[in-house]
Amino acid sequence: MRRLIACLSLSLSSLLPAADQAQPNVVVIFMDDMGYADVGSFGAQGYATPNLDRLAQEGRKFTNFHVPQPVCSASRAGLLTGCYPNRIGIHGALSPKATHGLNADEMTLAEVAKQKGYATAAVGKWHLGHLPPFLPTRHGFDEYYGLPYSNDMWPFHPQARPGTYPKLPMYENEKVVDEDVTPEDQTRLTTDYTTRAVSFIERSKDRPFFLYLAHSMTHVPLFVSDKFAGKSGAGLYGDVMMEVDWSVGQIMETLNKHGLEDNTWVIFTSDNGPWLSYGDHGGSAGPLREGKGTVWEGGTRVSGIMRWPGKIPAGSTSDAMLMTIDILPTLAAVIGADLPKHPIDGKNVWPLITGEKGAKNPQEFYAFYYHQNELQALTSGDGRWKLVFPHTYRTLGEGAPATGGIPVQYQPAKVAEPELYDLYADISESKNLAASQPEVVSQLKAHAGRIRAELGDKLHKQPKGSGSRQAGQIKGQ
Repeated sequence: MRRLIACLSLSLSSLLPAADQAQPNVVVIFMDDMGYADVGSFGAQGYATPNLDRLAQEGRKFTNFHVPQPVCSASRAGLLTGCYPNRIGIHGALSPKATHGLNADEMTLAEVAKQKGYATAAVGKWHLGHLPPFLPTRHGFDEYYGLPYSNDMWPFHPQARPGTYPKLPMYENEKVVDEDVTPEDQTRLTTDYTTRAVSFIERSKDRPFFLYLAHSMTHVPLFVSDKFAGKSGAGLYGDVMMEVDWSVGQIMETLNKHGLEDNTWVIFTSDNGPWLSYGDHGGSAGPLREGKGTVWEGGTRVSGIMRWPGKIPAGSTSDAMLMTIDILPTLAAVIGADLPKHPIDGKNVWPLITGEKGAKNPQEFYAFYYHQNELQALTSGDGRWKLVFPHTYRTLGEGAPATGGIPVQYQPAKVAEPELYDLYADISESKNLAASQPEVVSQLKAHAGRIRAELGDKLHKQPKGSGSRQAGQIKGQ
């Protein structure tokens, strides 16, 4: 009997985090504008991503992994706070002229980890406010190196009028260390970010650490180092993806070198789908409909990979519906940290991540807002049913695709009546089932009514809800 109890205890400890075990290191690698099908194991063609494929082989692929909004700042806000970004006043992509950013009252992933003595670092693109009160070092990160917003928000932008954007600065902590990032500098971005990330791991190897590595690539303008220029045979986008894959390999090699691989939870994903108007400088959504800037699957469904030997089953695939807002409460549960006292939207989905038999998503539904607080779609918590509400979205016309980094124009399109899709059978959202599934439509509409009361919905002339909070704002501006 004692042997049986001991065996059961050992089995359970492999699935659930235990208070008396060493705290895991956590590495989140967040891509920018990378499409669902831009990684080899998710269907990439024309170039190889061996390190990412190895990550998937040694970990778990999540084929139904989503972001709450299909755009830069909002998506990052959701990941880092566990909240729908519109709950906390973050919409769209903040410009270099923005005087608002992440409110100091919000709790980030880094602040969750700090409760348990973690070393924390942010490397790469931030985009949650470039003014001092909003920088990473004011939100739980011990150190920061990177660009304060998107790498196309600079004087070299080919579509912007002269003077639209200021010089693009590079930050180290709260100091500008390069006030004028040049095209040549951008060729070194992926390598520089990787070097900083590796340095942080090596300096923090004797204590638990949380690393947030937010690559500027594959956001346009695309840049790649000489190490990979022309190497993919699939154009500049393929070269950039090969360098990102190399970066992941460097992170994994560093973890292995210091004996940290077995106690590190690695999460790899993207902030939204591909920027399709850029053609051969944009990624691929594969079988998914549309891309960045829409709440169709191509905009919000992103490739997700997680690895933690002994905890997350190797070589496995999950089609469970998950969203980046679920990472914060899951991390808190794994390391035994407290959740924020204010409401958040994510749930602890650790049983789904580890493939626990019979595990169900604790979320009743997921909401997809876009633009200035428009509730445009909603899915059931299991990810099967998706109801798309009447709204205007952007789509590509019938002309030739873009080449060379110069985009083609989107065309407006409208959803006139609610449309229902069975994503288990129709990942491409091609068959509207609203007329044949009135009960499902009714159930999802009821969920929509609840979230509108909580967070508002501009499409229903409800700009704010009872649970809306304000972004941080510089006083007097």
